[in-house]
Amino acid sequence: FGSMLLTCSALQIITGFFLAIHYTANINLAFSSIIHITRDVPYGWIMQNTHAIGASLFFICIYIHI
Repeated sequence: FGSMLLTCSALQIITGFFLAIHYTANINLAFSSIIHITRDVPYGWIMQNTHAIGASLFFICIYIHI
């Protein structure tokens, strides 16, 4: 499961980088940027869901690994 942890970590870094490119860290525009990523960015919804599911998968792999 160590290799799965490495894969999950790499997946989180890659998807997080691409999400961070389109994210706006402004209190008034943060939610709008999430909607923009989901609706307007090509394959943005896949990146967002992969990042969310990857986080859960990472912690499941840590639990199994320990």
